[in-house]
Amino acid sequence: MKLKEIGNTGVKIPPIIFGTSALGNLYSAISDSTKISIVDQCTKLVKQNIVFDSAGKYGAGLALEMLGKCLHKLNVEPKSIIISNKLGWLRKPLTTPEPTFEPGVWRDLQFDAEQQISYNGIIECWEQGNKLLGNIYKPQLVSVHDPDEYISQAETNEDKEKLFLHILDAYKALNDLKKQGQVRAIGVGAKDWKIIQKISEHVDLDWIMIANSMTIMRHPSELLEFMSKIHNKNIAIINSAVFHAGFLTGGNYFDYKLIKPDSFGNKAIFLWREKFFSICKKFNILPAVACVQFALTPPGVVGISLNTSNPGHVKKNVDSVLTKIPKEFFTEMVLSDLISKEYPFLGN
Repeated sequence: MKLKEIGNTGVKIPPIIFGTSALGNLYSAISDSTKISIVDQCTKLVKQNIVFDSAGKYGAGLALEMLGKCLHKLNVEPKSIIISNKLGWLRKPLTTPEPTFEPGVWRDLQFDAEQQISYNGIIECWEQGNKLLGNIYKPQLVSVHDPDEYISQAETNEDKEKLFLHILDAYKALNDLKKQGQVRAIGVGAKDWKIIQKISEHVDLDWIMIANSMTIMRHPSELLEFMSKIHNKNIAIINSAVFHAGFLTGGNYFDYKLIKPDSFGNKAIFLWREKFFSICKKFNILPAVACVQFALTPPGVVGISLNTSNPGHVKKNVDSVLTKIPKEFFTEMVLSDLISKEYPFLGN
């Protein structure tokens, strides 16, 4: 696998980043032995600079905790691992029947999570994350997680500006960690790419992670224009949630919400998938491969974050970033109005 550098940080990563939300029991609770097998497959299939993307939000810190335990159990050399920890959610005691931060999504959790975005809050998340990882494997990449969710709490424009200042304070904390040599690269991860755009105007970023945004199904021109500007600034782009939370590979969740064809908008989403699956079958291409290869086409995208709860699917994820797709497939997708006729990067 060809490694690409994140900005000017010296950190080089392969085109696949292993997401860890399954280690935090996203959608289903899997056994510890299965989690060890998942991590084991990741370390066997990528030989150097193995990247794991995690967050305090994933299972209220369970993903971080299990990642550290799995790596330790497998005797993985810390120097071969690159960990990205998206900061902003702090583990808290569970005092309700189920976690409050994303009800219905996480399974069998023993803790809750609370969003903490401020200078001190981010430092606390950083310290807790390191402790959950076991203080052996430490993140080299850090970011503020879900600043869009944080801003959405605001009821007035004045509130929005106040909360945005909290976000900027959080980045001051990350910059201090970088100056101290404790981390190597600073980024941002969000589902709403427009908050990433706003943050990039105030903060010197090394990388960004977009989610549910630039996919084979949805690729708005204004987002592509922003990505091009980011690329021209030598800021790396990591694409994630390119299956719309599994929907484009046959799942029942769309953007992390259970979906049924019970409305005009939802019916259109199901119809799009039906046509997509038909073209994939015609060209004998796995839908997951089509999604990943499309998501890699914009200049500046250095990698795709992919997650699985099945050890046997890790190789499929790795293969999906390496498998090339014939141009005829994308041409038919365009002719079928499934990919915008204005999309400029299919030649890549």
